[in-house]
Amino acid sequence: MCGIIGIVGNAPVADRLVDGLKRMEYRGYDSSGVCTIVDGQFVRRRAEGKLANLLEVLSEQPATGTVGIAHTRWATHGAPTTSNAHPHATEEVALVHNGIIENYKALREELAGENRKYESETDTEVVAHLISSGIEKGLDPREAVGNVLPKLRGAFSLAIAFRSHPDLLVGARLGSPLVVGYGDGEMYLGSDALALAPLTQRIAYLEEGDWVVITRDGAEVFNSRNEPVAREIQSSGASAAAVEKGNYRHFMQKEIFEQPTVVAQTLGSYLRQSDHTVALPQLDFDISKIKRLTIVACGTSYYAGMVAKYWFEQFARVPVDIDVASEFRYRDPVLEDGGLALFISQSGETADTLAALRHCKAEGQTIGVVVNVPTSTMAREADLLLPSHAGPEIGVASTKAFTCQLAVLAALAAHMAVKKGLMNREEEAEVVKHLLEAPAALNAALNHDDNIASMAHLISPARDVLYLGRGQDYPLALEGALKLKEISYIHAEGYASGEMKHGPIALIDDDVPVVVIAPSGPLFEKTVSNMEEVRARGGQVVLISDAEGIKQAGEGCIATIEMPVVHPLIAPLVYAIPVQLLAYHVAVVKGTDVDQPRNLAKSVTVE
Repeated sequence: MCGIIGIVGNAPVADRLVDGLKRMEYRGYDSSGVCTIVDGQFVRRRAEGKLANLLEVLSEQPATGTVGIAHTRWATHGAPTTSNAHPHATEEVALVHNGIIENYKALREELAGENRKYESETDTEVVAHLISSGIEKGLDPREAVGNVLPKLRGAFSLAIAFRSHPDLLVGARLGSPLVVGYGDGEMYLGSDALALAPLTQRIAYLEEGDWVVITRDGAEVFNSRNEPVAREIQSSGASAAAVEKGNYRHFMQKEIFEQPTVVAQTLGSYLRQSDHTVALPQLDFDISKIKRLTIVACGTSYYAGMVAKYWFEQFARVPVDIDVASEFRYRDPVLEDGGLALFISQSGETADTLAALRHCKAEGQTIGVVVNVPTSTMAREADLLLPSHAGPEIGVASTKAFTCQLAVLAALAAHMAVKKGLMNREEEAEVVKHLLEAPAALNAALNHDDNIASMAHLISPARDVLYLGRGQDYPLALEGALKLKEISYIHAEGYASGEMKHGPIALIDDDVPVVVIAPSGPLFEKTVSNMEEVRARGGQVVLISDAEGIKQAGEGCIATIEMPVVHPLIAPLVYAIPVQLLAYHVAVVKGTDVDQPRNLAKSVTVE
């Protein structure tokens, strides 16, 4: 959830540490801090709030030094105050931490006899004291860290600096990602490759339980048994330009408008235009033998899975269970032999989803992963890796990752149907044809941006907003409500249209806007009937449909948003655009922080 970076450099590092934090601020922006080593002493600068506050502190009190660590925080233990901001430090050790130390109270008790002084409310600070205790007893950094790591329970990645050993840093990971970067006479640690992109393209991913000692000369990696191991050095491919907004006002806006391009890139990896066939990676298992599919994800990725459930059951006739990752393991799910467990994640590091993946693997399920980071932990542990090619997504509210996930899932569903003999050659070609139409349809949807912006003032005063949809549009109603509440802080809920009269209709009055997602087609008339029930009770309806749908049902709505006429298969991708844009423009009207909404962070690496 938090972002960490460390540099063992041959030139001052503070500016580069802060630049790395800028690239990871989507991971957390409750507070931030930098610590360097100068003349055998720690120089520590911290600030609550966003990174701009730390920059102000550094402008008044610079932190020189060629070795340092830095952190941007999403608060878990302790309020987002300066005293709780990382790095945490003792006389001998300074460290930054991403994750949660679950047994921190027991560890504090272990040190009770040493009369140690704690300055924060965090779980992290005890780790600094444990390592410092070892250093004070004569251990070198390797020994001190090697003794402490087995005591830690929870999820963590750490970057640790040592006052008396100013030319090295130690990093460690368990459940949270950590990357080692290789430079020219310099070495780096970072939460992800994006943070290190301006510094180096040569990186190695630490595996679960690994820890590493970096100096200017290189890296020594150890596994959880403290045995030396080698980890492959590879090219990250991360672009430093990926975190630039260009001419856009916000990253979210930029990422919404990137969707035609990135969906085309994603579909290009799974579809052959030459013969209109689906072409997945070579599989190590027979997908035609899959008897049941279990989909697990969180947030927006969960809604992508909900849409995909329709496709898998319709095309491949495979029964599908779908679960929220944080609940999955705790209901002791029944997992049949011959099942495929499919996990959907933007980062590939989401703690709940990763824990569910490992549970399914232990139960003998084949593991598939749809992920935007093909070098992530989930990707490395999968039997079937299905990358989405959205590129880095900086805005906390997911947009392009969602539509790229849908593109991958549609291709997988069609592929499974073909392999099961349930989709003939002509039907496969028809599906591929419609999928290939998606980028142009997304472009057409984006052409209505000005119209959507002009109606945002109709939604922005509301305290409550409802979204309605049927079939594949029901998950989009949930996603639209999530987007609105994430970035505008308006309470919003999505419902299946037919469920309105089973309770939610009691909420309807003339102060409650109701967004209805209803492309013309087999379910249109039923959805419109539910919409009329809303209007009969004073509900203010915004109808999202195509020209024919608006012609039939648009009269009496407070606003309409016209989408292109598309095949039902790609409608979820196309209708994602207006719900994203509506949330975006409402947030802009309200003046909220679009890219970094309060209390949220992008990569959720704690349970």
